[in-house]
Amino acid sequence: MMGKETQIIRTINPFNEEIIAEYTEHSEKQLITFIEHLNKGYKSWRSCSLQERLNFLPLLKHALLEEKENLAKLITDEMGKPITQSFAEVEKCMLLCDYYHENSAQFLVDINVKTSYSKSYYQYSPLGIILGIMPWNFPLWQVMRFTIPNLVLGNGILLKHAPNTTGTSLAIEKLISKIFPNNIFKSIIVDIPIIAKILSHNLIAGVSITGSKKAGSSVAKHAGENIKKSVLELGGNDPFIVFDDADIEDAAHQCIESRLLNSGQVCVAAKRIILSQNIAVEFEELLIESLKKISLGSPYLKSNKVGPLARTDIKQNLKLQVKQAIAAGAKSIFESKVPNNKGFFFPITVLKNILPSNIAFQQELFGPVFCITEACNNKEAIELANQSEYGLSASIFSKNLEQAEKICQNELEFGMCSINKMVASNPQLPFGGIKSSGFGRELAEFGLKEFANIKTILIN
Repeated sequence: MMGKETQIIRTINPFNEEIIAEYTEHSEKQLITFIEHLNKGYKSWRSCSLQERLNFLPLLKHALLEEKENLAKLITDEMGKPITQSFAEVEKCMLLCDYYHENSAQFLVDINVKTSYSKSYYQYSPLGIILGIMPWNFPLWQVMRFTIPNLVLGNGILLKHAPNTTGTSLAIEKLISKIFPNNIFKSIIVDIPIIAKILSHNLIAGVSITGSKKAGSSVAKHAGENIKKSVLELGGNDPFIVFDDADIEDAAHQCIESRLLNSGQVCVAAKRIILSQNIAVEFEELLIESLKKISLGSPYLKSNKVGPLARTDIKQNLKLQVKQAIAAGAKSIFESKVPNNKGFFFPITVLKNILPSNIAFQQELFGPVFCITEACNNKEAIELANQSEYGLSASIFSKNLEQAEKICQNELEFGMCSINKMVASNPQLPFGGIKSSGFGRELAEFGLKEFANIKTILIN
């Protein structure tokens, strides 16, 4: 690693545009020290029994409960999430503690195999220090769903969080350091260019990133060059398919819930709304009537479901995408009002006549924009759904459950499929996609084993 001049990172409240705090970027010399200390902590941590490691999870859950209000406010301060959703994010992390505390022992049991040896089996051992490059949209949940299973397995964690949620990153480190042994978790304040050098360090065993396709491709390249295990969760352009036999009212309601969660900044949100042409008009009318009742405003008021976007550059990029979509033939049929005061607010927008060639069909729009495409029949709807470089998740709304299930099993090219319900992450189920949405899985048993050394032991 070569030395370089440190920089200042600022966090900005997206509601009032005021500076929250300033942080000095860690130097490369500091990073080397952190990694070396983590390695010492990891060697001690991996020697603990699984039960000893699991005993810390109830303590972590209790600490999350005690800090729930502070963490929720910090999340809203830094990235503008509506406060009720920030509280829900903390609570979901508590459920994650319960899930891995109750299930990890059965997931990590040694597997005996009958062979010519007197005894042969394989076990799930830790790999070492895992670098986590985490996003700002779920700044606590994303970190915890990466961190908790890896700590249970016995790995150490080096966290590189998004710059605009640096305060949350340091709060997580403080929380974990109070409960777990020293030097198994470290939050670093660095910029993207240093990631390649971190991955080249011989004590870094793997990397997990949640982010854009561009960022994931770069990280995967450097991980591959250094022969490091990687998991990529790179977002999606998820289809929300409504057949003509669906419960249209329920589908419209769930479409709104999915698209407006976290002010539209969710990787598994309903982004490409593909409607059977027979019900398109009815669906659009229901959608717009409901959206008229939703107002944008302060994320600190529990009555507000939609707040500002997290950063001004995200707002400007979304504005450009919508402008380009309309120029290419999309029609805007609804646009909400935005507050007159400061803040990175973007109007709730409904676009229709989205053709596959349109930017709104091809690219992920991260914000409260509904993009509607009509399909002549079910077959065309599925073809349109698959006509994407992304493959994270998809949802189908239909009363013919047998047909919908067969379509999910055999035709939809996505890592997760849901019938008559919006897609959401769940501690019990593997989370991840295919194609440009990445590879590897988080959560469930699979998330616990992604960074495991599946070690074969033979005794004669």
